[in-house]
Amino acid sequence: MRMTWFVLSGTLITAAALLSLAGPTAAQAPTAAPAPATAPGAVRHFGPIIPSFGGVFDVPDATLRPPTNVDLKLRFDVNVGPEPGELNLNFDTVARYLNQHARAGVPRERLKAALVIHGTAGKDTLGNDEYRRRFGKDNPNLKMLDEMKAAGVRIYLCGQTAMGRNLPRAVVTPAVEIAHSAMVAHMTLDREGYVLNPF
Repeated sequence: MRMTWFVLSGTLITAAALLSLAGPTAAQAPTAAPAPATAPGAVRHFGPIIPSFGGVFDVPDATLRPPTNVDLKLRFDVNVGPEPGELNLNFDTVARYLNQHARAGVPRERLKAALVIHGTAGKDTLGNDEYRRRFGKDNPNLKMLDEMKAAGVRIYLCGQTAMGRNLPRAVVTPAVEIAHSAMVAHMTLDREGYVLNPF
């Protein structure tokens, strides 16, 4: 049987030895570990601010807890939308912020939130009639936007997105306001003390 040799760093080695240095093949590679299970006894809670969305866990062992004696003003930037007919889970982050801090003892009047929407997430602000006309499905985001608006969340659609993606005021849900641009919304909210959430 003919054997093929290679030179590696001045040393002759066989092809089989060279392959062994490359690590396991796809067939030999270990499978990924399963995702860890939820902590024993952990229950996801909804509310008390956003009743249908923003499920969160209580964390009794946390040593760094939210302050309860100052206003917590947070703003969120969402520029990516899911496939038509799917819930925008980035919107849900706002609901989780409100629910988890309220459950941790922050007074309702201390919690402030703003949501700035642009890019492909813009379509998720369409009223249901227009959403169905364009995509043939109901907009699953409307109930969440309505609940957040009712809770005092300031929700802005970038006007540049609205113009560029054909999302005029007439077909956008009333829960959403139109800002001149996402940049103007962020600049204004920043001056008002709203910290940008990093994710």
